[in-house]
Amino acid sequence: MASPSQPNDVAAFLADLAHPQDAAIRRLREVILAADARIGEGIKWNAPSFHLEGRHFATMQLRRADRLLLVLHLGAGKKAMPDGAITDPEGLLTWLGADRATLTFTGPQEVDAKAAALQSLLRQWMAHA
Repeated sequence: MASPSQPNDVAAFLADLAHPQDAAIRRLREVILAADARIGEGIKWNAPSFHLEGRHFATMQLRRADRLLLVLHLGAGKKAMPDGAITDPEGLLTWLGADRATLTFTGPQEVDAKAAALQSLLRQWMAHA
């Protein structure tokens, strides 16, 4: 298994990235890293990915030009999020299964508008990842 890339690898990846959602990607990265000082980052699936103590819990999906997706996941092993473990009063999560959910952003302004709620969701998610 390859070692996770270092933060400067993410910076280099983003410096070379030509994406219509560049500003949203950079702002989302900042918001995620600010959620908890222990969060690390690397490149996984050709996109920025975030981990806590080596366990990946969130990966950006950069396939679309008109929006940016953040995929929350529970790592490589099949796990399920316990019922009621995540409180999402703003309804930001789209659940793809018991172990995955996404959040969608259409620009940096939307990232900013959802930042506090996103950080709350990330902290809850990391407790189970």
